[in-house]
Amino acid sequence: MKMVSGGVCAAKGFKANGIHCGIRRNHPKKDLALIVSDCKAAAAAVYTTNLVKGAPLTVTKQNISDGYAQAVICNSGNANTCNANGIEIAESMCALVAEKTGVNAKDVVVASTGVIGQPLNLDPIAAGMDELCAGLSYEGSPAAAQAIMTTDTVEKELAVEFSLGGKICRMGGIAKGSGMIHPNMATMLVFITTDAAISAEMLQKALFCDIQNTFNMLSVDGDTSTNDMVTVLANGMAGNEEITAEGEDFTAFMQALNTITVNLCRRIAGDGEGATKLLECIATGADTAEAAKTCAKSVICSSLLKAAMFGADANWGRVLCAIGYSGADVDVSKIGVAFRSAKGTVVVCENGAGVPFSEEIAKEILLEKEIEILLTLGDGPYGATAWGCDLTYDYVKINGDYRT
Repeated sequence: MKMVSGGVCAAKGFKANGIHCGIRRNHPKKDLALIVSDCKAAAAAVYTTNLVKGAPLTVTKQNISDGYAQAVICNSGNANTCNANGIEIAESMCALVAEKTGVNAKDVVVASTGVIGQPLNLDPIAAGMDELCAGLSYEGSPAAAQAIMTTDTVEKELAVEFSLGGKICRMGGIAKGSGMIHPNMATMLVFITTDAAISAEMLQKALFCDIQNTFNMLSVDGDTSTNDMVTVLANGMAGNEEITAEGEDFTAFMQALNTITVNLCRRIAGDGEGATKLLECIATGADTAEAAKTCAKSVICSSLLKAAMFGADANWGRVLCAIGYSGADVDVSKIGVAFRSAKGTVVVCENGAGVPFSEEIAKEILLEKEIEILLTLGDGPYGATAWGCDLTYDYVKINGDYRT
């Protein structure tokens, strides 16, 4: 497996584009994205667990209930959530794609991200469709990645190349996510494309299994969004024998998918609203997988710990505190904690108690942009990793006037 360029257009048969159509009336940012496959593709998706869901999720779930899709349309700047005509608007967006591309409206994934509770005007979307479709290209992934951003500061895209049954396959993804991100579909949208041939059933299985240890282990601020969605389209144009069951090819496919999702998790966490540092909590030695995941997530979600990391303060007591209230069944007397970065590693706790360490060295380690929080939970065989970011003054500034 190797990294390649191209994002969602790295796989054969996928075009993309992104434009500014005017949903963001007072800002020149791109706000409308489109991804189209040359042929119908197997489709899978996972959605937010929030009971309040954006209308696009409802429409997408209906559209891909048969396991297939051919296009993705996504707007930013407005979430199309809690609107009386939300379903109608989402369905109309699908109809516009059908009108301009020939793709069946029922084969369109539709997504929206932005402010909740504000009506979404279809007029700018309709007016921009000619430009959006005319600009579709096999090099259009960066434009699409930019068009789905809200408070993101950088576009997030990548792709990998791998082999299935002797055939070269590619998989690529774009993502948006900066705030309102928390485990259980951590606002976050991810679109993944591949030219591998895989049944819709196995594609859904692959995605569902993967997110348990990737996107559901990601948190920025503890708020689970209304619009979170991860979708995968697989058009089979690589020519491999279709994956219809578990086996060597399915394992290779899962490895490629996990490479994409872990990388996007790290990029989303590192670009958290106001964030200055990517935090990665690595738990090992747990007696159960659930205990490892619970502890890692609890630490990454702790506002006190996140604030300490912003200040480069090796306040390891906050780590133990987060483990203690997590609900995980662990032996506190066996817990060890260390902080690691490009500047080195400092052990701060062993067997549930503090150990002498240099505050000066610890500060140097914690001043880096990427920090690993290493948890030793005992002698068990299970581990887990969670991703997050520090909590800064700018997070409050961004969210204090996000709507106005």
